[in-house]
Order: sequence, then structure tokens, then C-alpha cells
Amino acid sequence: MTSSLSEPASRPDLVAALRAAGCVFAEDEAELILATARTPQEAAGMADRRVAGLPLELVLGWAEFAGGRIIVEPGVFVPRRRTEFLVRQALAERPAARVVVDLCCGSGAVGAALAAALGPVELHAADIDPAAVACAARNTAAAGGRVHQGDLFEALPGELRGRIDILAANVPYVPTGEVGLLPAEARDHEPLVALDGGADGLDVLRRVAAGAPGWLAPGGRLLIETSERQAPAARDAFTAAGLATRVAVDEELYAQVVIGTWAG
Repeated sequence: MTSSLSEPASRPDLVAALRAAGCVFAEDEAELILATARTPQEAAGMADRRVAGLPLELVLGWAEFAGGRIIVEPGVFVPRRRTEFLVRQALAERPAARVVVDLCCGSGAVGAALAAALGPVELHAADIDPAAVACAARNTAAAGGRVHQGDLFEALPGELRGRIDILAANVPYVPTGEVGLLPAEARDHEPLVALDGGADGLDVLRRVAAGAPGWLAPGGRLLIETSERQAPAARDAFTAAGLATRVAVDEELYAQVVIGTWAG
């Protein structure tokens, strides 16, 4: 698609341009662009960026997640709808949680969603990427979230040791050799550190599982999303860390969440 919509365009023009660019849900995307844009010129510019291959969420500046809107910014991992299953599992496991940590937080979507559902909590989020930290700070501000930059548990304040009720970690889990097979929207516009999980995709998961017992409260839960293929090995990593482990599955969302309980 080489034509531009830099001039104000009607809804049919937007739909036609998006459809020609291969957007499967062109009508829905056009509606979202028109609802978000403040002027017809801005809508045309947004459509141009979408036609050029920018993910819709980055075009809009937000993503729908767990019933709310999450701010997304360039260079930050876009929250996936399947990760809503992790949020639901965490809430079912620890409905009275008071201390919540969103590790490998990206935009902070998981932490923000958990805080919105749980009510007043002590919310922390952490990521190694400064762009993610800045974005997560915006998304968790309403919940009083404290966002830290650093490598996994090294980023967290020591006062959290032994106190975390819910430790949610949406770690990168794409095997290094398969990153190049990802859709262009992810491969070209999301940070590699949020995608590449090492040779078998489980490098970061193993590190989180091994370190979690030192941070979880008695009865605290560790929850990590993974793939169906990786779930058995991920479960083994949780068990090796001393966590009572199960795998929850949502076939409709193609979601697999490994859940570990720390007896304390």
C-alpha cells in the first residue's frame, strides 16, 4: 500500500486503505482510529502509520486489557489479551492479596489490572528496560504503584522479601531461534529483551522460579505465562524451586499459566 491518507479522509477511505494494507479487521480498526483521533487530519495520519505496519496499539497510544485501557508507547511490549488469563488466575488464587509485584512488567498492564480488581494494595513493578519503567509508572500511578528498574529481583526493594502475595512475571519466552518467525508487528516494533527467552525460551522463567521463594509470603503465588510446548519444563523449574505447582489452561485464548505456591 503506497497511497497516503495525509489529507482528511472519510470512514470508507480509512477502511479501504486499511483493508488494502492487509488489516483483517479494517472496519473495527477504522472505528478505533476515528474514536481516538481529535481531528480528521490526525485520523488520516494515524491510518498512514497503521498502513506502514505500526501495531494498532502504538498507533492509538493505548491497548485494551482486562476491561481497562493501558497506555502503550514506542519501544514497549504491547500487552496481549491472552495475558488476561494470568490476571484472572492470580485473582482466583489470592483474592485478598495485599502485596503485588509485576516482574518483567513492560507497560505495567498486569500490575495495573490486579490493583484495579483487588482494591488498595501495595503494588510494585519492575523491568530492566527504562522505556518500560517509564510507561509502567504512568499505568500504575492511579494505584500508587512503585516502579523499579533493574534485572529481575535485583530491582526490588529488600523490604519485600517474604511479603509478596502475588508475584506475576510475564517473562520473555520465545526461543532465540524463533524470534525471527514472529509477526512483523512484534519483531520490528517490540524490544528484543521482552521477546527472547534464550535457547529454549525458558532462561528467564528459570531464574524467576529459582528466586521466587525468597520473596513470596507464606501461601504466596508465582504466576508465569508460557506456551503449551514449554509448560512441562516450566513446571519442572517451579517444582525444583520448592513450589507446589500446577498449570492452568485457557484453550480459547491459547494461554498457559504456570502457578507455584510457596508454603513458607
